[in-house]
Amino acid sequence: MYRHRCLLYNQGLLPYIEALEWQRSLMSDRIQNPHLDDALILLEHPPVYTLGQGAKLDFLKFDPDQTQFEVHRIERGGEVTYHCPGQLIGYPILNLQRHQKDLHWYLRQLEEVLIRVLAIYNLQGERIPGLTGVWVEGCKVAAIGIKVSRWITMHGFAFNVCPDMTGFSQIVPCGIADKPVASLAAWIPGITCEQVRPHIAKSFAEVFAVELVESVDKELFSVY
Repeated sequence: MYRHRCLLYNQGLLPYIEALEWQRSLMSDRIQNPHLDDALILLEHPPVYTLGQGAKLDFLKFDPDQTQFEVHRIERGGEVTYHCPGQLIGYPILNLQRHQKDLHWYLRQLEEVLIRVLAIYNLQGERIPGLTGVWVEGCKVAAIGIKVSRWITMHGFAFNVCPDMTGFSQIVPCGIADKPVASLAAWIPGITCEQVRPHIAKSFAEVFAVELVESVDKELFSVY
């Protein structure tokens, strides 16, 4: 049974900084007014590297001060990761006071969303104890990094659907040197983000017991 509404923003390719400011705005609004609906942004980014707030520069294979790559240190947890077209990004802005005030629970729920999507394609998504993310046959296909303030979430998951994987060669993804990264396209050639989006939305609604209400207006916020 769906317990709460959640606005769904299906976006295309959006510059990282623009999406970051949008998330911050959504989070700030919900900290000030906890009755605002939850939100889920689904989008893709142009090529960009991001580092969590405590991430080590050792995991970059280039000098961030002398590079043509776009690099940002942000407020999420976790190490360095890479975003690019073909990678489906989910940014849930949830009030965990409506769900469960437990960050470990929240991380496992995000993993569950993607494990269910993989199951649709007859792929077994796996967790690795002590690590965050989702693996298929020992390869990491989804990274997760979050920020929570006053139980309002931002940042989220990056699901490798069909990206150009060469960008990952410039980093030690998530600081894990001994486990390769892969994409859904390695098992399902020709798969696209547009095909996967509705599965992620449906799985997210089921796992978090929310009613997704699609919205096209970034400034449209619904109050109970």
